[in-house]
Amino acid sequence: MAIFLYKIGRFSYRRRWLVAGLWVVLLALAGAGAATLSGTMSNSFSIPGTEAQQAIDQLSARFPQAHVGGASARVVFVAPDGATLTTPALRAAVEETVAALKGAPKVAAVTDPYQTKSFSPDGRYAIAQVSYAVQSTQLTAGDRAALLHGLDAGRAAGLTVEAGGDALRAKPDTGATEVIGVLVAALVLVITFGSLVAAGLPLLTAVAGVGVGLSGIAIASRFLDINANSLILALMLGLAVGIDYALFIVSRYRHEVRERGAGPEAAGRAVGTAGSAVVFAGLTVIIALAGLSVVGIPLLRSMGLAAAAVVAVAVLVAVTLLPALLGLFGRRATASRLFRRPVPDPESAGGPTPMGERWARFVTRYRLPVLLVALAGLVTVAVPTTHLRLGLPDDGTAQAGTTQRKAYDLIREGFGPGFNGSLTVVVSASGSAQAAATQAAATIRKLPDVVVVAGPTLSADGATALLTVIPASAPNDPATTGLVNAIRGHRAALRQATGADIAVTGQTALNIDVSGKIGSALLPYLLLVVGLAFLLLMLVFRSVLV
Repeated sequence: MAIFLYKIGRFSYRRRWLVAGLWVVLLALAGAGAATLSGTMSNSFSIPGTEAQQAIDQLSARFPQAHVGGASARVVFVAPDGATLTTPALRAAVEETVAALKGAPKVAAVTDPYQTKSFSPDGRYAIAQVSYAVQSTQLTAGDRAALLHGLDAGRAAGLTVEAGGDALRAKPDTGATEVIGVLVAALVLVITFGSLVAAGLPLLTAVAGVGVGLSGIAIASRFLDINANSLILALMLGLAVGIDYALFIVSRYRHEVRERGAGPEAAGRAVGTAGSAVVFAGLTVIIALAGLSVVGIPLLRSMGLAAAAVVAVAVLVAVTLLPALLGLFGRRATASRLFRRPVPDPESAGGPTPMGERWARFVTRYRLPVLLVALAGLVTVAVPTTHLRLGLPDDGTAQAGTTQRKAYDLIREGFGPGFNGSLTVVVSASGSAQAAATQAAATIRKLPDVVVVAGPTLSADGATALLTVIPASAPNDPATTGLVNAIRGHRAALRQATGADIAVTGQTALNIDVSGKIGSALLPYLLLVVGLAFLLLMLVFRSVLV
């Protein structure tokens, strides 16, 4: 591998105009292809094979008017202390707010709490459900602003009005974050190399690699189902490893220049030595990312494969384009002109001993005590994982002070923690599901941790019924997971007694199923990644122990 990379480094340096030109053409073609051939990326979050997802698909077919796959929001109204929402003036304010919400863009339906009787026992709290005709990722900033603007009528009347739900979860804006990261990296590189050119080369190659990689993903989206969130992970990892891998080679090249002078030989040796570390480090990252496919969640598979592709491009850029740029910039790539004192070479003889070398000598000299201390530290850090509970973020994890967090806390305060994570039980029968749903409701009411069982609501053909179950515990509480498992545990008995089948779904049940699927796939994933990484390292070092 080292000899092969040495030849690539020499060739790229000697044929620098050709190699750099090919990358420029490739970047231009990829950009043009992304602009003209890119397809529509998916924004859906589905978990094939889980009970909750299968029930959601069934509801979409049996209850199209419910807009099961669309975004939703929950608006909570709270009357001032000493008042109730049945007061005529406050009722008028609530109804005016509901009317304003119905007129918001892309809203399919809004429930009236006075019709659905969605009030707290003391009459101070009420909930209105807003259903959208599109998914949350298809809502624009203007759509979300219109939803929040619709709350103003109630607030003007003295009510506390807050809103939560996935309709308000905007896609993360990564542009500013990446710019800040690149600026910090640029500052560190300038301090490290003492040269704007040397510091700029890793940034330039990283941006080029990300440009080609992301453009390739955009083109692939025309033929493959790729989740839009894949671009975020690919962008972050592409910049990170692109800068890191280029830094390895540039540092080694500067050392070779001091030893042998600038030229293709220095570039070849730099790529042959540091480039080997880059290739095998990249392969390890690619294995870890591609291994996400074993989890069985399309979103994670899409994100992992897309990021792995960008990392592969970053490796190719580091071992080909970078030595070509080193040749194009010549001595400017190694000159330290920003500081009066030259940046020291940690590998040169006769200079001060670098801190890293002093630390390595200390570790090898006192290897047993250092090993014991390190193991003790690792065990201490790893102890909390024995109590690890997987979960997904909801409004309860939103930043304090946001309307989503306020709505979550108000619902918990007025109705109880379980109202933030209601469960939907789907009862399916060959004929009418009325009797089976009634029996299922009676059975569920006897279970612990159940506050309310509402329904049934029948489909148009009467063969499917819905029950809404309100737990006593919060969505991420282990008791709620136990309740979901308990309801599912009565499936066989209900099927034998009524001939109908039941399934538990809803956002809370879906989160529980996702957490369970990730948890069950964690060990196979670790075994796969660690096993392949072990084989890779064994090939690199040609030793099992090393």
